[in-house]
Amino acid sequence: MKKNNQAFPPPLDADKVRTLEANALLSYLESNENGLSSVEAQARLEFYGLNTIEEKHKSAILKFLSYFWGPIAWMIEIAAILSAIVHHTEDLVIILVLLFFNAIVGFWQEFQAGNAIAQLKKNLALKARVFRDGQWISIDATHLVPGDQVKVRLGDVIPADIALLKGDYLSIDQSALTGESLPVDKSTGDLIYSSSIAKQGEMTGVVTSTGGHTYFGKTAKLVDSAKTVSHFQKAVMQIGDYLIFMSLALVVVLVLVGFERHLPMMELVQFALILTVASIPVALPAVLSVTMAVGAIKLAKLKAIVSRLESIEELAGMDILCSDKTGTLTQNKLTLGDPVIFNGANADGIILAAAMASDAENPDAIDTAILQKLNDENRSHAFHQQHFIPFDPIQKRTEVTIKPEEGNLFKVSKGAPQVVLDLCLPDIDMRERAEQTVNEFALKGYRALGVAKTDEAGHWVFLGIMSLFDPPREDAADTINEAKTHGVDIKMVTGDNIAIARQTAGELGLGQNILLAEQIIKAKDKEDIIHNVAQCAERADGFAQVFPEHKYWLVKDLQAINHLVGMTGDGVNDAPALKQADVGIAVSGATDAARAAADLVLTGAGLGVIIKAIEEARCIFERMNAYAIYRITETIRIMLFMVTAMLVYNFYPITAVMIILLALLNDLPILTIAKDNTWLPPTPVKWDMRKVLTVATVLGVLGVGETFLLLIIARDHFHVSIDQLQTIIFLKLAVAGHLTLFVARTRNSFLVRPFPAPILLFAIISTQIVAALIAGFGWFVTPISWEYIGLIWAYCLFWVFIEDGLKLLVYRHIEHKTKRHSHFLCHLKSSLHIRLHII
Repeated sequence: MKKNNQAFPPPLDADKVRTLEANALLSYLESNENGLSSVEAQARLEFYGLNTIEEKHKSAILKFLSYFWGPIAWMIEIAAILSAIVHHTEDLVIILVLLFFNAIVGFWQEFQAGNAIAQLKKNLALKARVFRDGQWISIDATHLVPGDQVKVRLGDVIPADIALLKGDYLSIDQSALTGESLPVDKSTGDLIYSSSIAKQGEMTGVVTSTGGHTYFGKTAKLVDSAKTVSHFQKAVMQIGDYLIFMSLALVVVLVLVGFERHLPMMELVQFALILTVASIPVALPAVLSVTMAVGAIKLAKLKAIVSRLESIEELAGMDILCSDKTGTLTQNKLTLGDPVIFNGANADGIILAAAMASDAENPDAIDTAILQKLNDENRSHAFHQQHFIPFDPIQKRTEVTIKPEEGNLFKVSKGAPQVVLDLCLPDIDMRERAEQTVNEFALKGYRALGVAKTDEAGHWVFLGIMSLFDPPREDAADTINEAKTHGVDIKMVTGDNIAIARQTAGELGLGQNILLAEQIIKAKDKEDIIHNVAQCAERADGFAQVFPEHKYWLVKDLQAINHLVGMTGDGVNDAPALKQADVGIAVSGATDAARAAADLVLTGAGLGVIIKAIEEARCIFERMNAYAIYRITETIRIMLFMVTAMLVYNFYPITAVMIILLALLNDLPILTIAKDNTWLPPTPVKWDMRKVLTVATVLGVLGVGETFLLLIIARDHFHVSIDQLQTIIFLKLAVAGHLTLFVARTRNSFLVRPFPAPILLFAIISTQIVAALIAGFGWFVTPISWEYIGLIWAYCLFWVFIEDGLKLLVYRHIEHKTKRHSHFLCHLKSSLHIRLHII
């Protein structure tokens, strides 16, 4: 708690809350049924602090100093000490520059990534409905204070410890806190804990404790959570390990040859250390995290917020998207048609009854459509809602007790026609007529809503069926076609019956192969047909009459046949499916529970937002792919050339200082690759280590060959001195390295779009100017003539076209083999399917 001139009561623990009745509890908290004013809430916020659990943050200074501690830093520091011992002042200065450069770059990249993640967390902050200044408003849950009156309903993540005051019941899932496997029913006077989830019902209560004083805050262990490592991160780390072991092996060869040839030991060890540092991908973790973080910020601007950076990879590789119909494929703007009347009711009477069965304070889409259709709002004001039971996925209806200005209490209900009809104990004729009406609506693509009320004797009377139409989004059909061109198969998921589903699918151009979800789910336990069931789900265009629990098994079925599956959802019961999916997507307006379970949280409506997010995720993946190819290529070039040149010519082709300068010049442009332009892959992307290593090895070996050729020309034709030859090789490696980045960053020719981003181009041009000035003016190296510098540039430009052509040939060869392999597998799969069918 913070210091404040005004004193407030200390937060209550659970045992104390249970001993107090409602009035006593409000009295203790210095609150009442009217809640707090904004001024009171602000004063309490200053006293109690934000409703968060404080995280321990490492000092920025200690973070920075940590970059001077570790295997890579130790090797650089040992090299610096050796330079000081042998009085190589220039070497010492450059080595220290590399040491501080690595520390500053690493610290800055981590700072950037940390800021990006903090911004994403801010965008995903929970909201709370609180009664302040005499009205219900929505605020950030972090601003709740003890004494606040809050409303909790289906799908909410409980924002603080709350004592329930009003309402019928609330079903709470507190398994994460107490280990109870089933939801627990709560009623007036009970306490609900922060971070538990409301599964059913709606109640109001008063906040008793916030932040670290809650039950969750006291029991939570503030330790670093285990972070999952994505397939892509594992692959990149494998590349890092491969480069490290290759570098160390070649360095061992170099040292052994040096010992055999009696080279100066101190100089040999220093050179080996610096060569190892330059070859190991020091910038790899920074490039990985920053590329992901920068991409995540761009996704957020596209109204798609990732809850974890690693989910970007799964989004890039997703090949099936199971999309909710309502709100994603349709406009979620329901319009009412003319009702079908039963039992002598009239149209206005049905609409009035439906309006009374709606929640005017927090209306959903159906409530809004009904309230807008009500011709005379004053008519509904003559009736007061005394008791409201909200809609939930299990009961499938609302029920409201109404107190009129004159007369006795009565009840109204609206919901699924079959459910509401069952209340009224209909005869066979009425049931058949109702079912026929529902089917006729369905054939037109309309949803049906049953309405009923009680008579004076308390018996339910069925008033009629209202038609609701949710038109497809104007851009939905085009967006679905766009998704198909990107290799993503869209499958519609809806709770509507199969007739409505087929009508909507037809309008969207999805196809008419709509399956009942229940048929798929019932077959899941039959081992002999489970694979065929999964294939049926794979070929389906959509699924009808889907309950939230069905979504989980649909995802499992599709994953069973090696698909990366995305699933959209918005309700608390969608959470298991969102967690199971490779990409769980919480749509705009989703409940807190769904948002917490999802990998991707949408803040904009429609399928178009998801398609844009897929495109951006694939671009992020390609940037990482380009970096991996470039890094392997450069390590092969430098390490293999250095060791081979030493073995053949018995001299260092470049000096230790030159290696450090190369490392500095190469790392600067790489740090801008996160913002580079890249091509958009037309199909889902997956990590292909064979392709990456093949392309990188071919480019690397070619680079070794062209560098050897330049060494031979300079040594045997131009007869330059050893010192000048080292400068020539240094400049060639610097120029060719960055030109190789142009080649590696795209699968097409580097002369066609997408061209490098201005920031990458500027970084490369700047470092090339610096490299030329170092060679021309002899900064830390032996100077060479500007004529030689020009010839080296021409030589490198000539070879970059050969590299680019060879890269295109390699890609073409790999893709041709991949297509042949895919055709063979498809043919084999079809043959097996036919044989199984015959059997």
